[in-house]
Amino acid sequence: MSNTTRDAAQALNLLDYDRAGLEALFAQWGEPRFRAAQLLQWLHQRDVRDFGQMTNLAKSLRARLQAETCVDEPRVVLCQDSQDGTQKWLLQLADGNCIETVYIPEAERGTLCISSQVGCPIDCDFCATAEQGFNRNLSVGEIVSQLRVARRELGADAITNVVLMGMGEPLLNYRNVVAACNLMLDDLAYGLSARRVTLSTSGLVPAMDKLGRDSNVSLAISLHATRDEIRDKLVPLNRKYPLAELLDACRRYPVGTRRRITFEYVMLDGVNDDPAYARELARLLRDIPSKVNLIPFNPYPGARYQRSPQARIDAFRDELLGRGIVTVTRRPRGEDIAAACGQLAGRVQDRTRRKTIPLQVAQ
Repeated sequence: MSNTTRDAAQALNLLDYDRAGLEALFAQWGEPRFRAAQLLQWLHQRDVRDFGQMTNLAKSLRARLQAETCVDEPRVVLCQDSQDGTQKWLLQLADGNCIETVYIPEAERGTLCISSQVGCPIDCDFCATAEQGFNRNLSVGEIVSQLRVARRELGADAITNVVLMGMGEPLLNYRNVVAACNLMLDDLAYGLSARRVTLSTSGLVPAMDKLGRDSNVSLAISLHATRDEIRDKLVPLNRKYPLAELLDACRRYPVGTRRRITFEYVMLDGVNDDPAYARELARLLRDIPSKVNLIPFNPYPGARYQRSPQARIDAFRDELLGRGIVTVTRRPRGEDIAAACGQLAGRVQDRTRRKTIPLQVAQ
């Protein structure tokens, strides 16, 4: 997990720093700013963790890095392969918690679904992660290490897209998530396009506004209902930020040209799948550059819902398409290894099933 045998808790984990963070660290050390760019390339582009091999760094700097820092990553404890090509990794963190990361291969792209928290405090009524409770936020290094591990396992070119749609609510871990996204977008680290990094939120409105100022990643909204009385139950955060406020925040979000906000809508039999709701959804989104992803519900042990019949999903889709809303039905992937949307669970230590949702953005 670390490049030395020293106690990682006593060292600075370099994976916790984006370029601005490294520049600030090196300024404290009296080193020039360009050293940050050099170190980024060694760590993230070349995946070199031995400071002795970083030959364009001064020997004195390499010695200090060796003495005071580490490159600490989660440990892969399980890798599962689905019959459809999906792969899932169970990653153990230093404190014993485990998170899950999923790779979904498609004909023209490879998408990595990564986690941002250990468990999730939002407590959505249809999600397996909610059943795990919540422990803590992931660090920058724990977030970006999911991409590092997958690239190492699959090859750097296999991953074209990253979605923060795994365990947790990304905007409740704001600072660390934005720094990790900065690394994903940095040409000296992973060099992904902002169009290919998508953050999914259940609707933390103040943080959405802040994200629009601080980053240009793509945005996805975990919507799932067109009426507050339904969404209050499915996504309890709606009681604090109801649909009208959420959609106003979407209108304010700077999507840029040729980009859309993705609205995720899980199809629950007899709950939110009536064609009338599709017509309501089209009205709600008519002035927002949008794309709707219909997600057939993926069952898990103890789930209280059933998947909508395919005919009903198709009818819902056709109502949206007929009203000019770009709509696709997401094909379930990795169900045989519990890697499909809403099925990620991990292993959460000291879970704290919160009855009130923490609405403060972690700074």
